[in-house]
Amino acid sequence: MKTLIPQRRSASQRPAFTLMELVFVIVILGILAALAIPRLDRDIRQEAADNILSAIRYTRLMALTDDKSDPGDANWQQEFWSIQFYGGSDAYYRIGTDTGHDGSISKTESAIDPADGKYFFNSSGAFSSRSRDESPMVFLGHKYGINAISPSQGCNKMISFDHMGRPHTGLNSIISGGGSSGGNNYATYMNTDCNLTFSFRSNGINDLIITIEKQTGRAYIVGQPDS
Repeated sequence: MKTLIPQRRSASQRPAFTLMELVFVIVILGILAALAIPRLDRDIRQEAADNILSAIRYTRLMALTDDKSDPGDANWQQEFWSIQFYGGSDAYYRIGTDTGHDGSISKTESAIDPADGKYFFNSSGAFSSRSRDESPMVFLGHKYGINAISPSQGCNKMISFDHMGRPHTGLNSIISGGGSSGGNNYATYMNTDCNLTFSFRSNGINDLIITIEKQTGRAYIVGQPDS
């Protein structure tokens, strides 16, 4: 009995996609691409949120672990650990403590990024002219396209924390105007929640609003209190 050996089909006899099937595949790929574009926007927004939340929480942690209370220094409150945001097309932030009592945070007064050992500092927000010892995380405009930062009523772009982790706002005005004549009266204590709104250059990305709670200093994305 002969064994039947299957014959190979020639290239012209092999099954192939029909024109209709190819059109179908192209349409499906187009739909998937359309669905992916908003997802990419949400990723950028979420990455920005993760960065900003981490920076705020790190500032608070520095305050909790580095008690600036000093009864021998009339202006010790000026040294609260603070995060200060700067808006504009080159939005960025600094984290530090004004140990020099001159109303600003210099590079040597800035916190160090534990991830790479670089300063949470920049003086202009221009990523192209940054120093090598400055953390790339501070460049919100360059990394995420953030071009405006708006604080709600009752707070400003500089948020400070005392040794109990409680938030303060307006410390920069106390530093520049209070001095030894009365800057340590806890007038900066935050008695209302602070909402910081971060806007993006891209119209396809919704504003990011981060709340810093009064009293506790807890920070989260509006609508995601457990973030």
